[in-house]
Amino acid sequence: MAELYDFPERVTGERLSADGAKKKKKRRGRMDVPFCMLTLLILLVGLVMLLSASYIRSYYETYGSSRGPDATYYFRRQLIFSVLGVAAMLFISRIRLSFIRKLSFPAIIGSFLLLLAVLMKGLSTNGAVRWLELPGNVTFQPSEIAKTAVVIAFADWMCKLSDKMKTFKYGVLPFLIALLCIAVPLLLQPHLSATIIILLLGFMMMFAGGTRLRYLGAAVLAAVLGYALLMYLIKIESPIIEKVSFFRYAVERITAWKDPESVLLSGGWQIIQSLYAIGSGGLLGLGLGQSRQKYLYLPFEHNDYIFSIVCEELGFVGGVLILLLFALLIIRGFWLAMHCRDKFSSLVVTGMMILLSLQVFLNVAVGTNLLPATGISLPFFSYGGTALDIQLAEMGIVLSASRDIADK
Repeated sequence: MAELYDFPERVTGERLSADGAKKKKKRRGRMDVPFCMLTLLILLVGLVMLLSASYIRSYYETYGSSRGPDATYYFRRQLIFSVLGVAAMLFISRIRLSFIRKLSFPAIIGSFLLLLAVLMKGLSTNGAVRWLELPGNVTFQPSEIAKTAVVIAFADWMCKLSDKMKTFKYGVLPFLIALLCIAVPLLLQPHLSATIIILLLGFMMMFAGGTRLRYLGAAVLAAVLGYALLMYLIKIESPIIEKVSFFRYAVERITAWKDPESVLLSGGWQIIQSLYAIGSGGLLGLGLGQSRQKYLYLPFEHNDYIFSIVCEELGFVGGVLILLLFALLIIRGFWLAMHCRDKFSSLVVTGMMILLSLQVFLNVAVGTNLLPATGISLPFFSYGGTALDIQLAEMGIVLSASRDIADK
């Protein structure tokens, strides 16, 4: 996308002279208000829906604790992280992207090291090791940091290799190596959803940066052949599936996706309950707070499957309106990317919007059983404090880029 625009030397973001740098600082304007307001509106709606979706499970999981049952446990924690996240977003919006660009290489290396740390001493939940624990009983997924790091690092490299992006040596190989370094530790966790998102994100950014379509087409062909091979191994009941943990994990998810009733107790239950929730909502929904599936029928109702509760309580109309808000935010983000003053800013904003689009689409697709369950959360809605803060920080980066757009 960024290659469609000509970025003359006077607006490339480079410090041509001390005087030029001073003039650039003076020209920096206010952040993009529509983008900021849409972000805050989606966050507010997400908090309301999280409270509605989580209060039964909160009450159940805190029942018998020393402080007594607390129906707002998840909501209160998410609210605290929301306040911190908004503060971080506004703070980051004032940091110049030239400074953020300097962090691109340390960010990608740090993400790789954090993913290795997960494999060595990460926390295990539901058969997957994806979290690291911080002091204060706070956990976070390094995969969330890796997504942001890929966007910033790829944008930086694409600017440095802009005249060589059409070649395989410079336009494909370094990016492919970086993606493999991130994807392999994720597959070993296993964390299929983050792997898919990061690979798609990387390839889409390569397209925006100018990589030849034939190279990306070869990657798509390899993915299709890999899926066909997996289906063949399932069909012949190959012993390889049982020996390789990733294959076992993938087969379980695909089996539950194709026929959830056949594996009701090992993956199919949540899919069926999610479809019940969406279907029972009808056109206008049962009403805010009136969901029946959140009474411990639907697992992860406050996280991966919160959109199903949204559809049950607000109906088809409510679900479409929320998706419309996301669409408006994403469209506004791409508009900002098209009007950025330099290529790096344009690529960073493009990457952030691609990342947001992928997460929204894949979460809704999983909830409606269009795709196999992979553990993808819905941005600004799903419970998860550190993930929420990182998402708001990403929006802060977009707002920082918007400050350098002369005419908004």
